[in-house]
Amino acid sequence: MDAAAVDQISLNFSKSGLLGLNAVIGLMMYGMALDMKLDDFKRVLRSPKGPAIGLCAQFILLPAFTFLLTLVLPVTPSMALGMMMVAACPGGNLSNLMTYLAGGNAALSVSMTAVSTATAVVMTPLNLSIWGSLNPATRNILREVSLNPMDVFQTIVLILGIPLVLGISTSRLYPHLADRIRKPFKTVSVVIFCLFVAAALGANWHNFLRAIGLVAVGVFLHNALALTLGYTAARLCGLPERDRRAVAIEVGIQNSALALVLIFQFFAGLGGMAIIAGWWGVWHIISGLTMASFWSRRPLAAPQQEEGIS
Repeated sequence: MDAAAVDQISLNFSKSGLLGLNAVIGLMMYGMALDMKLDDFKRVLRSPKGPAIGLCAQFILLPAFTFLLTLVLPVTPSMALGMMMVAACPGGNLSNLMTYLAGGNAALSVSMTAVSTATAVVMTPLNLSIWGSLNPATRNILREVSLNPMDVFQTIVLILGIPLVLGISTSRLYPHLADRIRKPFKTVSVVIFCLFVAAALGANWHNFLRAIGLVAVGVFLHNALALTLGYTAARLCGLPERDRRAVAIEVGIQNSALALVLIFQFFAGLGGMAIIAGWWGVWHIISGLTMASFWSRRPLAAPQQEEGIS
């Protein structure tokens, strides 16, 4: 398939379908927030070094290096912007489980997820606007859709910020209710989200199969870059091994569901953007579990209990 043809693919939802997708993502965020507590934020204030390094790698280093990667790789404009969109999103909640399986600092991982999710309300539209505008090819796409960072900000507040506040409030004020609905919320919302994405891909299955080979290498290198940046930044800043693992996985596991929503909302499911984000959602699970399995076979020299952030 001609690489340029990827930019002509469009995975569209109807207006009602898009509203439904936003609602599902909001429910997913609410379910994730049920696992968070105010203590997760307080731990950051008590021991800010680990989270600060993780957030720097997440929202400064990854978007910057992603921009450079799009200049080196022979990707189409929509694929490049899709990579920037993924890099601008916060870490996904799967990172907490994978950090635990990898023998990393699970408390640090949960805290970084909580803080990065809250920070993404501002940093996601800001990073997409800055780095997307620096590349002439992606700048043209931003101009064509007349992307207003404030519109992205409002959407993220609705589907991420408000559910985050409601989820944490439910967990704090009604802990027994939160315990009962936590698992059903996660399961149902994830299943519905997968059905939404499957419906969009099903309508464009032929084009998807023809294009996936073009994005596979890009997503592989992009994800490897994210994992490497997280681990290297943590190591250079003197964090212990279990914190390095937490930071690496947090930076490497992105909230691709949020990326997909923003792509459908503002870019009409544009070609390479949607396929990049969709394939990232599959690949980062594979790579995350692979890293967790590798690290689990390399026990720490002096294991410690997860009592907080190192």
